[in-house]
Amino acid sequence: MTTDQIKKQITYKDAGVDIDAGEKAVELMKESVRSSYRPEVLGDLGSFSGLFALNTGKYKEPVLVSGTDGVGTKLKLAFLADKHDTIGQDVVAMCVNDVLVQGAEPLFFLDYIAVDKLVPEKIATIVKGVAEACKEAGCALIGGETAEMAGFYAQDEYDIAGFCVGVVDKSKIIDGSKVKPGDVILGLPSSGVHSNGFSLVRKICFEAQGLTVDTFIPEFGCSLGEKLLTPTRLYPATILPLVERFEINAMVHITGGGFYDNIVRALPKDCDAVIDAGAWEIPVVFQKLKEWGNVEWAEMFRTFNMGIGMIITASPEVAAKISEYLLEQGETCYQIGKVTEGTQKTIVKGGVFGV
Repeated sequence: MTTDQIKKQITYKDAGVDIDAGEKAVELMKESVRSSYRPEVLGDLGSFSGLFALNTGKYKEPVLVSGTDGVGTKLKLAFLADKHDTIGQDVVAMCVNDVLVQGAEPLFFLDYIAVDKLVPEKIATIVKGVAEACKEAGCALIGGETAEMAGFYAQDEYDIAGFCVGVVDKSKIIDGSKVKPGDVILGLPSSGVHSNGFSLVRKICFEAQGLTVDTFIPEFGCSLGEKLLTPTRLYPATILPLVERFEINAMVHITGGGFYDNIVRALPKDCDAVIDAGAWEIPVVFQKLKEWGNVEWAEMFRTFNMGIGMIITASPEVAAKISEYLLEQGETCYQIGKVTEGTQKTIVKGGVFGV
């Protein structure tokens, strides 16, 4: 380093962090963030923390329920397609849906975005997606952090994580303890691949098949990137009315680990979940992934949601009423299995398994 270089007044911007860009990003996202606020939100964007007044009068024994998650390597698809308006819904859904399975109402959400170089318009687009998803889920986006980490991430790349807090009355917590043999398992459709298994998706599509995000797939009726970037479905609007009306014994959000790893988390040790893979039509996106990658069906069910994003377990009588109610609401619901005596495992058979 020369003497002239040493004498130069080095700034934070020279080191790769642009404070002005950060402030501009905050200004661009303010309107979107405020649109998600609930009446319980106190203060405004820009504080060091978010304030939320819990309406304790609504609950006898309020229990806070928290969840955190990210989007995983689905982000690589967003980078390749240069499309960042749906990732926000993915991160919200991954957290909100997890909180929901305890019977909890999502209250507020926080996000964390770390970038190589902060581009205000890109950050605003991402956060707008987060805010819109929060509004749809009924929770407020009350805080977040955008960290410009020069030299830490690859050029034009970022990571995003979310944090959700909900509330449920202690007596109404849904934890799977009431599940028993004879219970019926219902499944609600997913919107697609959601935000899981994308390491396998990328290996199949980009390495094995040599496809790109712009490749038009006739069976999809759109490009590969457009299909795979379909955002994760938000379930609160469907599930919360069910929690209020019916006695649900367990719920399961089908995420990483597919059917095998997730369903057992809501099973007593003396029960099995028997899933009939012929009870619903496997969406074409999963059929193509299996074909392109020559993946075994068991591996598909172990990795992906296979078209079922949320599972509800209830007694046969209650399950029938739930199905009838959902049909009246225009919601699709499948009876995909039953609970039997067993050793806390998931058994997938029928349909594609040929048994």
